[in-house]
Amino acid sequence: VQLQASGGGLVQAGGSLRLSCAASGRTFSSSTMGWFRQAPGKEREFVAAIVWSGGFTYYADSVKGRFTISRDNTKNTVYLQMNSLKSEDTAVYYCAASSASLYGGSWVNSYEYDYWGQGTLVTVSS
Repeated sequence: VQLQASGGGLVQAGGSLRLSCAASGRTFSSSTMGWFRQAPGKEREFVAAIVWSGGFTYYADSVKGRFTISRDNTKNTVYLQMNSLKSEDTAVYYCAASSASLYGGSWVNSYEYDYWGQGTLVTVSS
């Protein structure tokens, strides 16, 4: 199983970026896909998640209304559209996949995910 994250970069505050996570090696139709981030000196935190089957989405309060998670079944790819970026969004962003769908709020827990991508750096300049 491989998750390949891409799309990070340097952007000015207020700008936008779209991250991609290409999944391969197994079927993810019963999975929950998540995005987490880790800023320097901080713990990894939940950003957003999508249940592959059904497309239910969940967001951290800090990104709600600015970020959108989506999936493309034909490409086995999950996206994170990030708008109105702030300096506090600067972090390494990781995509992750669970073996089974996550419910009841468990999607916020990194230990619920079985597979992780390598991370992509997002830097927002103020």
